[in-house]
Amino acid sequence: MTNKYQIFLISDSTGETLDRIFLALQSQFANFNYDKKEFVFIRTQQQIDKVIKECKEKNNPIILYTIVDVKLAKFLAIESEKNGIPCFGVLGNLILSFSKLLNQKATHKPSAQHVLDEDYYNRIEAIQFTMSHDDGKKNEDIEKADIILIGVSRTGKTPTSVYLANRGYKTLNIPLVLEQNIPSILEKTNKNFCIVGLFVEAQRLSEVRKTRVNVNTSIDLKTYTDVEKIRVELENSKKIFKKNNWPSIDVTRRSVEETAASIIKIYEIKKNK
Repeated sequence: MTNKYQIFLISDSTGETLDRIFLALQSQFANFNYDKKEFVFIRTQQQIDKVIKECKEKNNPIILYTIVDVKLAKFLAIESEKNGIPCFGVLGNLILSFSKLLNQKATHKPSAQHVLDEDYYNRIEAIQFTMSHDDGKKNEDIEKADIILIGVSRTGKTPTSVYLANRGYKTLNIPLVLEQNIPSILEKTNKNFCIVGLFVEAQRLSEVRKTRVNVNTSIDLKTYTDVEKIRVELENSKKIFKKNNWPSIDVTRRSVEETAASIIKIYEIKKNK
């Protein structure tokens, strides 16, 4: 039986950066058994004392932190060492290395990446646009979209759109329905527009549909989840992608983040043509 670890994530800000780093870290270890607790907006020694006290009450504690205040980070490291708690600063060495490389002193200001600047407001605008254009709801202002995703039901269009919106891309997604024509506006769209098709292996798509279908929907569940009918849907969608020369992505074994990264590459290529 593997040991169970108690992971304490300590951040002087929202903890979003640290959480993402830890998720990437833990994915590298197949048999990593742990419980996780997050402490955010930790900016005083008194707060750190409380966290250390809680750590001491647990078996196999490990601390990961993003604290940019040098004195506070040092205090946490010293207190952790005193109590025999493994403690790792995620950004400290990186900030120091960049400071030397750029020959400039770091600000060591918490939440510096969350400044309410133009990029922030662009992301908010992108999120609002994307949510109001989900699942083909609104197509009349399609020219305002940065990216258009198209595919049959349950190919990950919505979560990918939301992720892209959080990166600042106005994203519109449109479902492909068998025996229905694609919106004519797509065929009229400027060729430089970024339209990307998404598809999934038929068996996998059937499984996804079975688990996510709304019991109150009027959809015929048997038809909606039938593997052979899904194959026909997917083949039809691929023909549409090919006919219109739209790049497409097989998302069967891709995470939303991986899919979005590929779409952004396509967008950048289109943009720079």
